[in-house]
Amino acid sequence: MEEQKFDGYLNMELLRFTTAGSVDDGKSTLIGRLLYDSKAIFEDQMEAIERASLGRGEERVNLALLTDGLRAEREQGITIDVAYRYFATPRRKFIIADTPGHIQYTRNMVTGASTANLAIILIDARNGVAEQTIRHSFIASLLQIPHVIVCINKMDLVDYSLERFQEITSRYLEFAGKFDIQDIRFVPISALNGDNVVTRSKTMEWYDGPTLMWLLDTIYIGSDQNLLDARFPVQNVIRPQNDKYHDYRGYAGRIASGIFRKGDTVKILPSGFITKIKSIDVFEKSLDLAIASQSVTMTLEDDVDISRGDMIVRENNVPNVSQDIDMMFCWLNSKPLQIKGKYILRHTSSEVKCIVNDVRYKININNLERNTLDKSITMNEIGRITLHTQKPVFADSYRKNRITGSAILVDETTNETICAGMFV
Repeated sequence: MEEQKFDGYLNMELLRFTTAGSVDDGKSTLIGRLLYDSKAIFEDQMEAIERASLGRGEERVNLALLTDGLRAEREQGITIDVAYRYFATPRRKFIIADTPGHIQYTRNMVTGASTANLAIILIDARNGVAEQTIRHSFIASLLQIPHVIVCINKMDLVDYSLERFQEITSRYLEFAGKFDIQDIRFVPISALNGDNVVTRSKTMEWYDGPTLMWLLDTIYIGSDQNLLDARFPVQNVIRPQNDKYHDYRGYAGRIASGIFRKGDTVKILPSGFITKIKSIDVFEKSLDLAIASQSVTMTLEDDVDISRGDMIVRENNVPNVSQDIDMMFCWLNSKPLQIKGKYILRHTSSEVKCIVNDVRYKININNLERNTLDKSITMNEIGRITLHTQKPVFADSYRKNRITGSAILVDETTNETICAGMFV
């Protein structure tokens, strides 16, 4: 019975979401409230938070302390680094990325939001839409996060006003039309008091929509993965060379997108060789098909020269194969970008040397204007660059495929990750 429960937990649907907002909008308090009201906090954790709150002279338990893990965060009452938290309900598992609100930590939000299915953007009901609101919504759009929930927080400080809620939603929708966000929801909440977070508010009877927790539990994410374009970057060649598997040659990796079936005709990149899938293996059993995000080993009917960084795709559905890359970026490092500088591009399972040819523009994310004249790029800046790679890269546009459409740049000398990129 316990084993069945464990298997059921492993097979539960996973929702990754990120929180963003201006400083003091209540992101950490909201996450603490979600964890507390959904009974995802252990007794000893709660006792520690109660003691810490009492020691700080606070009148009530400060739920924000559950996520503000760094000493500097607790001292300043802000979030500095990305804090990851995990919890589950009977329906789903969740991974939360609590990202900083300060402008100098834009890179941290990009990191935390890069794998998210959903973004929660907090707005202080007293202040309304701020520059950070626009900045974080732009980043959510840039990263193609499919779902956005705008939580208008601290409604208790504006007397739970319907008029204030409508004013903020109207203002948000005015500029949201410029972004590529498919699904936007609005929820009026008080994270401090728990209104509309997990339980419905008795003081905002004018709001007849779902609570935040109900949305997180039920929002449809089945179509968020690309199941049309079959992409299998090869990570490793498996050759046991033992008596049981004397002639076994398998190609291991994680399916980036699409569906592969036993017997499918596939093309190998970069060679262009056409063959068929002989088997799809997982541990000691074989599958008839495998889908995006599964880690499998494929064997092919023909002996083909394949190595790490190659890609298995459908015969008539191939990615772009090019040495000239055009990509949006967020610069992550204190060392500025060097035009004509040499870097390493890491994309899926491949690694290739490249040169930055040009900075096409950088974006002022306060007003979304494009600056084509200033070519200097420093930490936290966002823009568009062109690269030339030493060998062809097999990539889709980020809009089409978030896995094969993303990459990072690495400094050749220090091996630091200095840039996150999204192919155009």
